[in-house]
Amino acid sequence: MAGKPGGRQRAKRKGERQPAESLPFARICVDVPLAHLDRPFDYLVPSDADADAVPGARVRVRFAGQLVDGYVLERVESSEFGGRLSYLDRVVSAEPVLSPEIMKLARAVADRGAGMMIDVLRLAIPPRHAKVEAEPPRAPAPVPEAPAAEVWHSYPRGKAFLEAALAGRAAHAVWQALPGEDWPARLAEAAATVASTGRGVVVVVPDHRDLARVHKACEALIGAEGVVALSADLGPAERYRRWLAVLRGTAHVVVGTRAAAFAPVHDPGLLVIWDDGDDLHYEPRSPYPHAREVLAQRAHANGAALLVAGFARTTEAQLLVDTGWAHEIIGTRDQVRAAAPRVASIGETDTQLARDPAARAARLPSIAFEAARSALAAGAPVLIQVPRRGYVPSLTCANCREPARCRRCAGPLALPGGMRDDQPRPAACRWCGVSEASFVCPACSSRRMRAAVIGAKRTAEELGRAFSGVVVRTSGADEVLASVPGKPALVVATPGAEPVAEGGYGAALLLDGWALLNRADLRATEEAYRKWITAAALVRPGADGGKVVVIAESALAPVQALVRWDPVWHARQELAGRQELGFPPAVRMGTVDGTPDAVAAFLETVRLPESAEVLGPVPLGPEGADGLAERERALIRVPRRDGRLLATALAEARGVRTARKETDPVRVRFDPPELV
Repeated sequence: MAGKPGGRQRAKRKGERQPAESLPFARICVDVPLAHLDRPFDYLVPSDADADAVPGARVRVRFAGQLVDGYVLERVESSEFGGRLSYLDRVVSAEPVLSPEIMKLARAVADRGAGMMIDVLRLAIPPRHAKVEAEPPRAPAPVPEAPAAEVWHSYPRGKAFLEAALAGRAAHAVWQALPGEDWPARLAEAAATVASTGRGVVVVVPDHRDLARVHKACEALIGAEGVVALSADLGPAERYRRWLAVLRGTAHVVVGTRAAAFAPVHDPGLLVIWDDGDDLHYEPRSPYPHAREVLAQRAHANGAALLVAGFARTTEAQLLVDTGWAHEIIGTRDQVRAAAPRVASIGETDTQLARDPAARAARLPSIAFEAARSALAAGAPVLIQVPRRGYVPSLTCANCREPARCRRCAGPLALPGGMRDDQPRPAACRWCGVSEASFVCPACSSRRMRAAVIGAKRTAEELGRAFSGVVVRTSGADEVLASVPGKPALVVATPGAEPVAEGGYGAALLLDGWALLNRADLRATEEAYRKWITAAALVRPGADGGKVVVIAESALAPVQALVRWDPVWHARQELAGRQELGFPPAVRMGTVDGTPDAVAAFLETVRLPESAEVLGPVPLGPEGADGLAERERALIRVPRRDGRLLATALAEARGVRTARKETDPVRVRFDPPELV
């Protein structure tokens, strides 16, 4: 019989390996980076490795003449392969690091993103540390008691969500935290509520500062033994130690960054993601999964509760609400008005413009100075947000700040090699690469340009001179502050690096709003609003003198949403625009990047569904500084119902290319965070 180790019995030769008596075949996921080999392969299990070759174990196998790593997916009685099978070379570790639940999740994530399962497993399972693995497991942490969670009860539907999660129902919710909300405490209360039933909880946050705050809040309610913090900055030994504690059932709650979405908690009951619009949740490696999508797939597969939380709301979260898959948890308008600071913008009244005619052109108009002086006089710190990072530097008109555009393709202009002023160079288009020797602003006919970015350090120096005697602190790339005292000071921070102030900030100045809004990016408006509202949420309520000044035109939709503190309205507006234009998340969109020849060959190979529409290819510019390898991007969009068909077609096309040993690589992604 084909694929059976039995048949006619023959005498065993000395040193010859024999298959295991029970379940002699193992299906292995081999670590081979070739798309056409993204499937399990059958191997014989030798009798001396029968006890160790358990499902989920790490093994070494011989594949195409080389020893490669792999994972045992399952043990079976027979194999459909008709040829001669090889034996497992050895079992690296009998620890079942790949649980059945994570195995199914990895397969689903790979299929959704047109990727390979082994690439997902590299994200889900940390490298082995033999010494840590040999350590005796700790005793399971005690099951905590459910907290009162009275603040949750003040939100409409907040109490109902916790009760549903406590009862083990698959409740899905999108929560908009009120301004100034102690959101780490709220997430800890939700985690402790579900952990009190003995089920597992996963909380995913963007960065290490949020991780520290949520971890501390969870420890206060659950205990240090029942909570594990996972992040990439841990050493390999400590990270593997904590991950094993979760795998072995020692801890009930996992708090971590994006890779924690795959944490092997037992019987997951609640999955949480905070600030899902942050691009740190997006994995930059194939198949480029977003933590929100991973948790949503996991919640659906396991019947777990899902909570998408933040001060802002993304269009993806709004789509979950509009389709009825999730319910929204938002405060009443009375609660919002009581907790929100007073928000002012440029040109909101004629009186403001009459008092300061240059407000629209000034980087720091008089209303911003007045707000800062009032907060400092009241003994409170002032937050100044400067969007130096997170967007492509470009040039603007020095007179009216209209974005400088190429006359040939309307692409953004920038200075090649950086934004230094000591070496004048002609501006060049970031899209077509053509130099622009002479610039004429289409709005005001000015011929002068200026850099669109003034960084945090220069801003801090300027403010230090303007507010003599006031302490100036910076928080950004070089040093990120976790918190600052509630004393008079100017805190200059880049988006995402804003420290928490004791008692809240007295004022926040959101500078260079035009620089965020004028990015050549589909998500520019949504991202600008998310950064603004996250910083504004750190300011004291308006009743306590808190004020936010956003340096942007009051008529713009994100500014209006910030003034009214209405993230739901803004998300609905953004989603409606995406639906009208046919962009994600209203549709599923795949991108194919590579050289012109590679992209053309890929599009000829792929068998797209009938509903697919190909946009482009469009040039992306040179891959390297030498400019020798030009790159293009093709966009392929389908209705959401055909997203799986498109993913399957793209995966098959990748497999055909690797089977043909094509040397010109292409990169395939789904719904990337940047669509320029």
